[in-house]
Amino acid sequence: PLGKWTDKKIDLRELKEVMSRWETGLEGKAWNSLYWCNHDQPRMVSRLGNDSPQFREYSAKTLAVCLHMMQGTPYVYQGEELGMTNVPFEKLEDYRDIESLNAYEEEVGRGSVTPDEMLHYLRCRSRDNARTPVQWDDGEHAGFTTGTPWIMVNPNYKEINAKEQLSRKDSVFYFYKELIRLRKEYDIIPYGTYQLLLPEDPDLFVYERKLGEERLLVICNFSEKELSYEVPEEFSAENAKLLIANYEDAKIAAHLTLRPYESLVLYQNC
Repeated sequence: PLGKWTDKKIDLRELKEVMSRWETGLEGKAWNSLYWCNHDQPRMVSRLGNDSPQFREYSAKTLAVCLHMMQGTPYVYQGEELGMTNVPFEKLEDYRDIESLNAYEEEVGRGSVTPDEMLHYLRCRSRDNARTPVQWDDGEHAGFTTGTPWIMVNPNYKEINAKEQLSRKDSVFYFYKELIRLRKEYDIIPYGTYQLLLPEDPDLFVYERKLGEERLLVICNFSEKELSYEVPEEFSAENAKLLIANYEDAKIAAHLTLRPYESLVLYQNC
């Protein structure tokens, strides 16, 4: 066993159990700090979502919905709001993180893995994935500096950068702005109680929030599959409204056919 050094995807059922334990365990006692990533974690869209060009933005938005609709205070780590991804370093010399360098020397040295295998695991889990320069534009060094950066800029900066995100109203950046606005408008989001639904479903993260007469239903597809979901009657189109969704043509229906990495938030007030 190599500890954190793996390319295994996180089991959504385990993730739901951990997140839900914190949500319910701190309820009425303390205040949650909500985050998917930080300077010690890989990029969230690569680790928990899908960083392919087809699904990167959909999965980045779904991860944002899932976290920002929970009780507590969400943190946004630099570049997360742009949909930045893990960086495809090709050789050990590209890395700066001492943990990554030491792990390579130890595991390859003892014959646990081949050099190529360990480089693959570093690409998946190294802390350097979250420590490359923020991608501001499509210019040299992603607009981060006119000098020489201490570490390589992610080569996808031509496509993923702040300037490009700000040019599109359907971007990950503006989606984050809307989530933050909703948290300020609806007290149920930061303060409501939390109940996990479908705990054993391997692909859907669904939970309900309650505050007085208000109800919130958060539905997130964490897969690239098309999935079915039966919406509870109290969240029917007659009783509820759609607060936010990551597909522009999303609608409330009794029987939802969820597209890959689709997420919706339904609100109901008795």
